[in-house]
Amino acid sequence: MRNILFLCTGNSARSIMAEAYMNHAGAPRWRAFSAGSTPTGKVNPFALETLTAHGVAAPEGVRSKSWDEFAKPDAPLMDAVVTVCDNAAGETCPVWPAKEGAAPLKAHWSFPDPAAAEGSDNEKREAFETVFADIRAQIDAFLAREED
Repeated sequence: MRNILFLCTGNSARSIMAEAYMNHAGAPRWRAFSAGSTPTGKVNPFALETLTAHGVAAPEGVRSKSWDEFAKPDAPLMDAVVTVCDNAAGETCPVWPAKEGAAPLKAHWSFPDPAAAEGSDNEKREAFETVFADIRAQIDAFLAREED
């Protein structure tokens, strides 16, 4: 099994949805994790609602956590690290431990922050739906390339 870490700033929406969807669509080949550079300390309820609406289980014990947890010596070793927001992509990330002597693949997939959406709850849900659809498409394409 290969490990992938999705990073954003707050670890409350995009990276959480990416982690959950990759665990859903990529199992058993991939195990996903998520973290943030400055975690908010809570998962956005619209992210969880969106996942549930698509039949995707949130990770067990889901929480907003720091990327520092994944740079520790006892952390799971990553095969890939993907930033899902422009802020996190521009930050200096920790050095990720090498797996079998190889540094993890690094990628950046830019998604707008649905947690920044304003308006009614329905307008916020629509923002989360749009971003989730984009995350799903990107992960599906990633998994399809892997099969080739």
